[in-house]
Amino acid sequence: MGGTVSNRRKGARSKIKKYKRKVWLCHRPKDTDQIQTEIEKSAESGIPADKFEYDDELPGGGQFFCVETGKHFADAKSLSDHKKSRYYKRRCKELKEEKYTQDVAEAAAGMTKEKLPPAHGGGGMKA
Repeated sequence: MGGTVSNRRKGARSKIKKYKRKVWLCHRPKDTDQIQTEIEKSAESGIPADKFEYDDELPGGGQFFCVETGKHFADAKSLSDHKKSRYYKRRCKELKEEKYTQDVAEAAAGMTKEKLPPAHGGGGMKA
């Protein structure tokens, strides 16, 4: 006999969390603040962020890299086509915005660091 026969329909367990594939984690692009930090470091060191040593495991040997989106490409033509795309232009616009910091996050959550004046006139009793 060949294989086993299943009575379940294909996709019957697709809504059950433990059977879902976690593909969004492995293909997720870098966050904008991570890319901004990389660009700042490359500006300080003087080494361009898109220059890499040859690596057989990366597409195109790692020579054609887009810093703004964090993607490797097989050749120069595909990189130039990517730089004309809507995704690249949108990402460049996001990177021009101010860097997202911990202070901004705390302000958005309502956790301000303001110094308030004393509520009852300044402290202790004077003689």
